Amino acid sequence: MSLSDADAAQALELFDGLGDLSTRKMMGGLCIYHQGTIFAIIHPHGGILIKGAGPFAAELTAMGLEKWHYLRKDGSPTNMPYWHLPDSAMDDPDEAVDLARRALQHL
Repeated sequence: MSLSDADAAQALELFDGLGDLSTRKMMGGLCIYHQGTIFAIIHPHGGILIKGAGPFAAELTAMGLEKWHYLRKDGSPTNMPYWHLPDSAMDDPDEAVDLARRALQHL
């Protein structure tokens, strides 16, 4: 499954309020950067994921958001420091930008 141009455009539009966005293909998806700092990933198997570090990671978990993980070739699980964006933020650019700003404060 590959990432469509429409998926990328939707995510960039969602975070447009941050300004100064750039992207780079990586980790099987498209990484989203603000002023050179990665804060989110669009992944074809996981949708839009927001990066969590420090206290913000605990906040994302407390919000009940699912942490991104995958299985390595040997079958061992690997957790990544990204959580699925809440459904409510998928339709609310203000909420998505707020989460992105909070993520960036800890990166």
